[in-house]
Amino acid sequence: MIRSMTGFGAGRGGAAGEEFDAEVRSVNHKFCEVKVRLPRELGVLEADVVRLAKERLARGGIEVALRRAGGRGALSPRVDHDLAAGYARAFEEVRRRLGLAGEVTRGAVLQAEGGVTLAERAMDLDAARAAAAAALAQALDALVAMREREGAALARDLEARLATIEALVARVEEASPRTVQHYRDKLAERVQELSRGLAPDPVRLATEVALFADRVDVSEEATRLRSHLAQMRGLLESREPAGRKMDFLVQEMHREANTIGSKSQSADIAGAVVALKAEVERMREQVQNVE
Repeated sequence: MIRSMTGFGAGRGGAAGEEFDAEVRSVNHKFCEVKVRLPRELGVLEADVVRLAKERLARGGIEVALRRAGGRGALSPRVDHDLAAGYARAFEEVRRRLGLAGEVTRGAVLQAEGGVTLAERAMDLDAARAAAAAALAQALDALVAMREREGAALARDLEARLATIEALVARVEEASPRTVQHYRDKLAERVQELSRGLAPDPVRLATEVALFADRVDVSEEATRLRSHLAQMRGLLESREPAGRKMDFLVQEMHREANTIGSKSQSADIAGAVVALKAEVERMREQVQNVE
């Protein structure tokens, strides 16, 4: 079954005390383009993240965001001992000069700006790599599941449009012989009118009708359209990425519809061609969403 190119997935993975959150978003794109946002210290993993994403996704504009999970659990306090000592000496100097009671307390020193800061705790790169891979795998699972659900909806819509196009092709095939017969009758009437009642030459009349029938014959175009419809239905059931092939087939269907329109000599066929081209265009818009 086909898959959409749009979706979202999130996941969390942990290993050896490291824990990461992953989010993956995808939108329509002609190719598979992966953009990654990672913590600075994990920049070396960008190539691995791109590879993992491309192993699961064939097309789409993919955005991957990884961040260290755990909130304050990923932070640890750091003391600037030299700065804290400087604060303690300064506070003691102020106390002596002003004759203040009491002593410089630990709390006063620790609350001074810059003495104690929170910083990300040291990271185990191997554990982080494993945790990030687990989080990304979970996020990609969710993304693929969403793309498959949307793909099923796309398949239903495309199948309905294929049925409509098939009915329009049948309408064109049915109307085509009537066009030739109508031309023959009108030609015979015109010749008889211009020849002042004399019977037209049946051989010449048959030749003209044959030439006209050859010019307006759409059997080849109808046959190719039916072949494209069959191929489209096959792609709808395929487990392989089919978006590019579908896009090509839709272009070919539009080409055949244009050819039939250029050969059209009846209002009935012209109306069917207009409806046919409209359905093909709607199908083209939908196919742009297929992976």
